[in-house]
Amino acid sequence: MHEPLPVSPADVADVRGFLAECDLTVVGSTGFECSTDGRHALLRSVAVGPAFRGSGTGTRLARFALDAAAAAGADRAWLFSRRSGPFWQGLGFAPADRSELAVLLAGTTQVSLFRATGQLAREVAWSRAL
Repeated sequence: MHEPLPVSPADVADVRGFLAECDLTVVGSTGFECSTDGRHALLRSVAVGPAFRGSGTGTRLARFALDAAAAAGADRAWLFSRRSGPFWQGLGFAPADRSELAVLLAGTTQVSLFRATGQLAREVAWSRAL
């Protein structure tokens, strides 16, 4: 199996064209946002299509995002997850203070959205060193 490759916004049209040409759908996706100082990374939505759940795809995607965040200079990863705690604990994450996450990653899209909608108070934070 090939390792996941990063896709930049400039690649989206090519990827969509390739998938349409091959009559394929996306298997999974993930991403991360960095803090303004680059030391912290907020992992975003490791998502795997139903047909591929339980195949290790989510773990590979999560590790890919963690490695990419570390390569970008981050030394700590954070995420929000209310339902997938055991998955993240298996990857070395521990429960974290959501307020600390919200301060360190205040400039990220997800934290800004959660603050604006009031969802931040309902979220569960996780963290680990990179």
